[in-house]
Amino acid sequence: MGIKLLDYLSIKKTYIIAEMSANHAGKIENAKEIIHAAKDAGADCVKIQTYTPDTMTIDCNNEYFNISNGTWKGENLYSLYQKAYTPWEWHEELKQEANRIGLDFFSTPFDNTSVDFLESIGMEFYKIASFELVDIPLIEYIAIKNKPIIMSTGMATLGEIEEAVNAVRKYHNQLALLKCSSAYPAVTDKMNLKTMVHLADTFDLPVGLSDHSMGSVGAITAVALGASIIEKHFCISREIDNPDASFSMEPHEFKSMVEEIRQVEKAFGRVSYGPTENEKSNINFRRSIFVVEDIKNGEQLTSQNVRIIRPGYGLAPKHYNEVIGQYANKDILRGTPLKYDDIGR
Repeated sequence: MGIKLLDYLSIKKTYIIAEMSANHAGKIENAKEIIHAAKDAGADCVKIQTYTPDTMTIDCNNEYFNISNGTWKGENLYSLYQKAYTPWEWHEELKQEANRIGLDFFSTPFDNTSVDFLESIGMEFYKIASFELVDIPLIEYIAIKNKPIIMSTGMATLGEIEEAVNAVRKYHNQLALLKCSSAYPAVTDKMNLKTMVHLADTFDLPVGLSDHSMGSVGAITAVALGASIIEKHFCISREIDNPDASFSMEPHEFKSMVEEIRQVEKAFGRVSYGPTENEKSNINFRRSIFVVEDIKNGEQLTSQNVRIIRPGYGLAPKHYNEVIGQYANKDILRGTPLKYDDIGR
């Protein structure tokens, strides 16, 4: 079994989720390949979605159920969900496969029946999708299971988020919030990642990013701003036709993102002043006080024969005004770092 979500958050390491969604394209073999590719790419967890067309909507073809713009323009909701859903009979097998190779596995339920089903196969934590954030009865039904919840906040007002957070907190406090731009694909310069920081401050909860943008700039920036969780849609290839392919990361892209995130984590380091081990060899490139003209014993030190220059083998520059006007107590050659032993009234 992979490292559990709450354990990861406690060690301050970014928890990276590969969202499978519809990228299996209706084949369990593809789903298993995605799980293994996600592991190889450095993911900590694979997420799926648990619904059927009938638990999401009704089979109706009037104007309300047809999509008129965006990535899925021209689709009917019911037929789109038919293409995209993950068959429930796959869930337990996929969960076992993920756990066998050391990946966590969880799902987004979209109604009470999907929650009940996921409970029956031992699901250990849950995701609440942005579009379901306003479904307070569903949130309460999930929260009452007393398991960790990750909740996306795309499109939500601050008031709506507060209502959803309070619905969870009625039962427990194992909650994390994800900033999310619910556009597919999202545009990086419209992600408003400062909102994620505000979420953390407002609700005193771990935060992260559910990222539908192309590339890894948004995810890496979010980690630098304090994200504890990154979720990205993951596919074997965008050439495999399915509703989510166009905004999903391929394995080499995901792996590169994970590597960059891990480098950002290392760069955080700790509060540290003074030279690091790597810097110590360069400390002599600082400035110090040097003799720049030959000085005879008894000769006065002036701005002409003593200067602050590199390298740093002489007295520190802060002593410059002290030594000007004093007298050499020995002959000092040009290019000699000035020491206190060289001078005296």
